[in-house]
Amino acid sequence: MSERLDRIDRRLLDALQHDARQTATELAEKVGLSASPCARRIRLLEQEGYIKGHKAQLDRNKLNLGITIFVQVRLSQHQEKLVEDFEQTVRTMAEVINCHTVSGAFDYLLQVVTTDLGGYEQWVRRLQRLPNVNTVDSSFAIRAVKEEGPLPIL
Repeated sequence: MSERLDRIDRRLLDALQHDARQTATELAEKVGLSASPCARRIRLLEQEGYIKGHKAQLDRNKLNLGITIFVQVRLSQHQEKLVEDFEQTVRTMAEVINCHTVSGAFDYLLQVVTTDLGGYEQWVRRLQRLPNVNTVDSSFAIRAVKEEGPLPIL
């Protein structure tokens, strides 16, 4: 498959990111193919890495994870080993659902979910004890306006 996706591939990807539970027959109807060629295209999109996986979107509030915090972190040193150690530790923290390196005054932006303020306090204390963490700045989300939106591929 070429690096350039055709119109049908883009429509398939768009349909899948809105609802990955659709059958090949349902998707085929939406993109104007029969089920077999549609299923083949989906397999190729998976093999080429355009589709990284299929997962359920869970309701954080029903799971008692209603607090979202955006945490900016500045490291005290940027040697490769220290940065790798920090990133590996963050990957193991279940509360961290997203972590990005960023430009500007901070090195990282983390999205953290937790049950309550006590849970956040316990987590942030663990973070602050990491040897290379210099500064932590937290912003509590008041309300989500848009979450986990689809990628603009059409």
